[in-house]
Amino acid sequence: MHRPYELFLGMRYLHARHRRGFISFISLISMLGIALGVAVLIVVLSVMNGFEKELRERILSMASHAAITGFEGPLAEWRLVLDVARADTQVQAAAPFVEGQGLMLAGDGLPHGVLIRGVLPDQESQVADVGRFMQRGSLDDLEAGDYRIVIGSVLSRALDVDVGGDVLLFVPQANVTPAGLMPRRRHFKVAGIFSAGMYEYDSALVFMHMNDAQTLMRFGDTVTGVRLRLVDLFQAPEVVRAIAVELGGGFYIEDWTRSHANFFRSIQLTKTVMFVILSLVVAVAIFNVVSTLVMVVKDKEGAIAILRTIGATPRSIMCVFIVQGSVIGMLGTLGGLALGVGIALNLQSILEALEALVHTHFLDPSVYYLSELPAQLQAFDLTRICGTALFLSLVSTLYPAWRAARTQPAEVLRYE
Repeated sequence: MHRPYELFLGMRYLHARHRRGFISFISLISMLGIALGVAVLIVVLSVMNGFEKELRERILSMASHAAITGFEGPLAEWRLVLDVARADTQVQAAAPFVEGQGLMLAGDGLPHGVLIRGVLPDQESQVADVGRFMQRGSLDDLEAGDYRIVIGSVLSRALDVDVGGDVLLFVPQANVTPAGLMPRRRHFKVAGIFSAGMYEYDSALVFMHMNDAQTLMRFGDTVTGVRLRLVDLFQAPEVVRAIAVELGGGFYIEDWTRSHANFFRSIQLTKTVMFVILSLVVAVAIFNVVSTLVMVVKDKEGAIAILRTIGATPRSIMCVFIVQGSVIGMLGTLGGLALGVGIALNLQSILEALEALVHTHFLDPSVYYLSELPAQLQAFDLTRICGTALFLSLVSTLYPAWRAARTQPAEVLRYE
């Protein structure tokens, strides 16, 4: 009896005996409903976080954190840009590149538009992680003057060409011949095939040695720009802007937050919408808490009247039922937290067990480009979900508690 009697009664009313066991059953159902809603929210947001992280890593493995390019055409002073960028403590690596567009075909097949990227293989591996996506061959097989090329897996299937095959590449520049203007073209041998899991890259991006790209597109000793890999990718806008200012301006800068802004913004919007929609699951469970407390108040009218006659204040009566509803919400939230975290941490094992049980694949790599279901728990999401559930649970107790506090002892005890 060292604890406040409001807390004691609130805990006592969580369960009933004999013929009133239905109220305890409803309380249990309310807890389970809250736990289920919280667990679903945690699992769904964790999966979306995992997808966002996986796709961000895939994009940045093929692209770069930031890039500095010529403002009006090729970048002539690219060696100076390299030196200044590499001197910055926030820059992990920097590499020049040549970029352009072209048409590629093999044999008698149809031409396909491609994005040409000329790189120095040893430096490119420091700013991007193309090597992890190589299916056959290697980026190191690209050598100046050999006119070798690395293409994506989707483009390889579209052209029906494999490693060692020949392709013909056209660029939008003309050669003057006796027959008139003819587009520049060059035969290349396929040295490797990569699969990044992003259709945008796998179907259109091709790599060649930077010297070959300069020769093909008549860049001379200039390049398109310099790509940067940063220590902290989330500082990309500030770092690349500071480097451009140090160089004196006159450059075009871009970073991954701007070049893929719509993509990541759509993921954030989807996460917000999913949070709001799935919060309705918790809200439905909260309605059970309200109905449970209303039933308890009706059932305990006699006890409430007796408490009022011996000196209990309306505020104390409200506290009794606020405690009861809050405990239901707290236990349900903690149970949902444990369940959701457990499922998120073992999601891949659960998915594999279900696939073995029904003899099917839920994530076909040829469709989703992901063979595993990624999940990433974030403390902010856990705090937001649990905080929302606890707040709604607390709010749901106010009306039943207010009704209990308005109980008139004389009217209730009149016929006792």
